[in-house]
Amino acid sequence: MATTEALAEYIKKQLSQYQDEIKVDEIGAVTYLGDGIVRASGLNNAMYGELVQFANGVYGLIQNLERDDVGIIVLGDYDEISEGDTVKRTGRIMEVPVGDDMIGRVVDPLGRPIDGLGEIKSNETRPIEYKAPGVMQRKSVDEPLQTGIKAIDSIVPIGRGQRELIIGDRKTGKTSLAIDTILNQKGQDMICIYVAIGQKQSTVRSQVETLRKYGALDYTFVVEAGPSVPAPLLYIAPYAGSAMGEYFMYKGKDVLIVFDDLSKQAVAYREISLLLRRPPGREAYPGDIFYTHSRLLERSAKLSDDLGGGSMTALPIIETQAGDISAYIPTNVISITDGQIFLMSDLFFAGTRPAVDAGASVSRVGGAAQTKAMKKLSGTLRIDLASYRELESFSQFGTDLDAATQSKLNRGRRTVEVLKQKLHQMLSVSDETVIFYALTKGYVDNVPINNITGYEEFLIKTMHAQYSEIMDEIQNSKDLPKDDSLNQAVKEITDTYIASLNAKNKENPASQIANKISN
Repeated sequence: MATTEALAEYIKKQLSQYQDEIKVDEIGAVTYLGDGIVRASGLNNAMYGELVQFANGVYGLIQNLERDDVGIIVLGDYDEISEGDTVKRTGRIMEVPVGDDMIGRVVDPLGRPIDGLGEIKSNETRPIEYKAPGVMQRKSVDEPLQTGIKAIDSIVPIGRGQRELIIGDRKTGKTSLAIDTILNQKGQDMICIYVAIGQKQSTVRSQVETLRKYGALDYTFVVEAGPSVPAPLLYIAPYAGSAMGEYFMYKGKDVLIVFDDLSKQAVAYREISLLLRRPPGREAYPGDIFYTHSRLLERSAKLSDDLGGGSMTALPIIETQAGDISAYIPTNVISITDGQIFLMSDLFFAGTRPAVDAGASVSRVGGAAQTKAMKKLSGTLRIDLASYRELESFSQFGTDLDAATQSKLNRGRRTVEVLKQKLHQMLSVSDETVIFYALTKGYVDNVPINNITGYEEFLIKTMHAQYSEIMDEIQNSKDLPKDDSLNQAVKEITDTYIASLNAKNKENPASQIANKISN
């Protein structure tokens, strides 16, 4: 009897918990498969950008909506998918995991760890496609993003929330420039993201080790889509990186994101579009390639105070062919961004590194993204460099030059030498300020060209050792001292250095002859 009552009680309990909701899944069938592209029929209510799931568990992203079928790009291994397999709508758009746990890790474009350090525990996700902030949701870029690179901070300054394109031929130092900028953000309260698109795995591993060596992985994470992954993952990689960055930006933090490089993403998108049989346009790129990059880069912004005042600074990289910045993809991205840093191969191979071409490089934010000190010191630097290049080519004809022209040439040669900088040797605001002060006030003019690097090192070391209060004042105020203390210090140090050079030259006549030749 007791057993009967217990059974009846159990049945009542089960009946009370019964829910008569009917779940309906919309399932289609694969009608075509090739090179990571699938066509499926039966998904009549599917939406653009919706995630679908195949029978083997792999996900796909709907990209084409046609009358009889839909075009899907497969986000993963498509070897086990075959014609006739089922494909199910999920009702969700493409999302990636986001959160603080991403920092210090290397992930794929789907947010899955690929560094062998275990699972990433993240409960939050963000859609890879997100509407860019509107005009009223933004504020003007007014805070510098210090790269620690003299040629950038003086000629083409970058501000927090800006989009500055790095463009140049292969092997001209584009990635090195971006990595050095990330390294210089140590202690600057900046979250950095390096998105490697189509880069060799050995190269990415080398960059990760560099970041680890300099302690940058404490505030940086890497999104990697290698050359061996399917084209759809190369295409979505920068969008995934932006989504991960937006998580921090909308929390009021500052983010720096590097896209290395968008040329390879454009090629991957062209491949996808041609396989989806979209009409090819110029150079076979689809008609919406401009929109592809603009809706990505427009998400980088300096948010208004009402939205927390966070920012996301984008450094997209574009590779040119034989320095042709007037090609299709370069001109597209130039017109989207707030300026470009053009790295010239001729300068690079001539030993001018970083090989920034002052004539073709520009920052449309300009002085708003510079410290007060740098703004005062670098005002005429671009014009001086441009006029020097012209005079240099003119002087090669062997014409007799007047004193004023000779003076300009001497200053120009020294300016070029001052702007040279070794890899991974970034400078603080105070260091850069002191060096450019010595240059613009003419103290460098008396230093032989082949001794300028040594002079810079001596100047900085002595300033920190004997005039630390001046250096601290510059570093904290980001401005020049109001009194004449900096001028007196630089003059005294320069006189000491030149005197020591002269003493060495007397002891070694050969070095004196070498200095005369270099001048």
